[in-house]
Parts: sequence; structure tokens; C-alpha cells
Amino acid sequence: MTTEALYQIYLKHPAISTDSRKITKDGIFFALKGPHFNGNAFARQALEKGAAYAVIDEENYKLDERFILVDDVLGALQHLGTHHRLQSQATVISLTGSNGKTTTKELIYAVLSQKYRTIATSGNLNNHIGVPLSLLRIREDTEIAVIEMGANHQKEIEFLSELALPDHGYITNFGKAHLEGFGGVEGVIKGKSELYTNLMARKAHVFWNADDPIQVQKLAGYPNKTGFSQKTASDQQIAFLGASPLVRLKVEGTEIHTNLPGKYNFPNAAIAVLMGIYFQIPLDLIKKGIETYIPENNRSQILEKNGLRIYLDAYNANPTSMKAALEAFDQTPGEHKTVILGDMFELGESAAEEHQAIADIARGMPLENRYFVGDHFFRATVKGEKFKSFEDFSTYLKQHPLIKGAVLIKGSRGMALERTLELL
Repeated sequence: MTTEALYQIYLKHPAISTDSRKITKDGIFFALKGPHFNGNAFARQALEKGAAYAVIDEENYKLDERFILVDDVLGALQHLGTHHRLQSQATVISLTGSNGKTTTKELIYAVLSQKYRTIATSGNLNNHIGVPLSLLRIREDTEIAVIEMGANHQKEIEFLSELALPDHGYITNFGKAHLEGFGGVEGVIKGKSELYTNLMARKAHVFWNADDPIQVQKLAGYPNKTGFSQKTASDQQIAFLGASPLVRLKVEGTEIHTNLPGKYNFPNAAIAVLMGIYFQIPLDLIKKGIETYIPENNRSQILEKNGLRIYLDAYNANPTSMKAALEAFDQTPGEHKTVILGDMFELGESAAEEHQAIADIARGMPLENRYFVGDHFFRATVKGEKFKSFEDFSTYLKQHPLIKGAVLIKGSRGMALERTLELL
């Protein structure tokens, strides 16, 4: 079946599912394959649960006309997403970066939705499957779509950019993330910059952080860009007023108080402000959007529990974000501070060096407790207690409960350190 023919079916059945356990009635099920499953085998079940059609790529699973046979289900989904994006009148904004993508996306959505009918990537559906699914959430009345793009190797952002064909783009930063897949920090810069390369090749518009020397270099001479800076020599001056612990900023005489801890969150809020101004949203609505955004899903959350003030940033971690979180926590007022740090993944040959560097930063901080969890930290030389597994740490914490003070919890997704909340 051609993309256009499939598109006509999609227009009548715009609810898309790739999980047979989560079927929307009268929608379309795409039978994707994975290393340990074959979606074709669940196509019949999806139809029985209410799907109108199932897109498959193995003919022996086709039982009637409700089974749409294509050469490759993933390819069909991707082509459909791009085709729909090209038919839509919505403005598409794409963003990527090593740290802060999801928080930035949510802030941008919070601001732009004050004036425009806006959709944004749901959760972290930001890969070769998530991007087309996000594009297919664009409706006829959607005015702006904010599409997040994640990557852990070269050419991935290039591919996702070709899928989304954004009108505008932004890179949050270039940090020590996915070093194993990208091949070091220079590889990260090259890989993330593929978004700017795509935008510039199409003469599309770029948003940028004029205080980031890498972005200054990458965008030198490119005219179609709008930036923010704490200095005056940029399109929009946005002042950082402090973070004690929550970030405050000032633009055109208006102070904005975020619900985000740490100076590292300043650029995330600033770009949302810049986009609001660019899209001609009144400053009072920009302020409202930023100030009503409450972080969740284990990202930059501040929680109060049993006399403890908990800084929960356990969705993910890499050396850059870990260092920034520790520096922000160090500047947070208060006594009786504890850090609970989990392993950082996908660092390849740099893993031992990077974990030791983080342990050394924690060593130099005035902390009451330092807890390190995971195999990499267990091999490092630390000041504090270290545990090879979360189970070992859990046993220790039950015997030595924290009763007062502030606690920073941060680690890679695989460590799932949010489980610590149950122990506090």
C-alpha cells in the first residue's frame, strides 16, 4: 500500500497504537518488530480489542482487508508521519541536546500554549518511533508542534530531522552524554549539531543560546537565527537573578520565578521566554506559563517528605548534568546535606575516569552523607559510603535512616533511584 493510500485511512482513523495492550477503539495498530517480539503476531489481537486496521509486513498474518500489508511497518509509520507533517499547516519546532531536553520542551509548551493550540512530544517519545508518532498527533487545528529528538549515535538527529522537517530548531547544550555511542565529546557536538545542519541547509530558522561558545561557532554567519543572552549583544537580553534554590530571571523589566532548581535550568527557562517573545506572546502570559509549570516525572523535582527536603533528578544522568546538579546543590542554603548518586551509563572507555571525577567533586563539598550506588561508583575511590547494588544501599538506608536536612538524588535511568523515596 502506498503512503498516500495509507494516509487516507489514517485521516478517518487518526488514533495510532504500537502496543496491542493499549488499543484506542477505531484506530490503527502498527505491528512493529523488536529484538524480542514480532508485532505481526499481535495484529489479530489488536483488531479484536477494537482497532479498525492493523498494519503488518508479513503476509501470512493477513486474514482479511483490515490487515494492511506493507513492505516494512516501521518505514510505513515514518513515511506516514512525514507525509502528515507536510500536509499540516502547523509550525514545527524541534529540539535536541545532551541535557534538559524534556524540561525545555515542557517549558516551551507551557509558554506557547498560552496563546496557540500547541502539541508537544509526550513523555520521552523522541526516537525513530516516537518522532513519527508525535507528528501524527498533529490535528487540523494544531498551530504549533514541539518535537523533541533524542540520540545516542551519529546520524540519528540527521534522520529525525528529515522526518520532522522542522521550521525552527534549538539545541539545549552539548554535554558528556552517550559518549560510548557518539565516540567522545567531539562526537556529541557533531551528532547534536545535525539539527542545525538540517535547518541551515533548508534556510529554516534557528533559536540559539548566544552565551554557548559552541553554538556561537556553529552558527557563525548564519542570518536566520534568534538568540538570548545574559549580555546586551544579542537579540534578547535575559538576566539570571539567582537560584536559591529556584531559578529567577528577568526580561524587559519583568521578573519570572520558576519552579526549577539550579542555575543549569536557567537556559531552559530562557529559551521558552525567547520563543514566547518571538511568537508575540505578551510577557504576562509568558510569565504565567513559566511560573505555573511544575516539574514532574523524576526531573528537577523538589519534594518534602518526613522532614526532608528532597531534590529528585533521577530520570537520567551523565557527567555534565551530574556536575551541574552537584554545583547547584552545593549553593543551596541549609545544613545536613546528603547526596545519593547512582551510576552513569553509556560512557564507554571514559566510565572509570568520569565516575571518579564526580566522586572527587562530592568529596570537596561540605556534606553530611555521601552515598554512591552502582558498580562504577563502587570501583571509584570515594569519601562516603558506596554500594555495588541498589539492594545493598536499600538495606543500609533502612538501618541508618535520614531524619533531617536536604537530599539530592541523581543517577541514570537504569539505576531507578526514585525507588529511594520509599525508603525515606
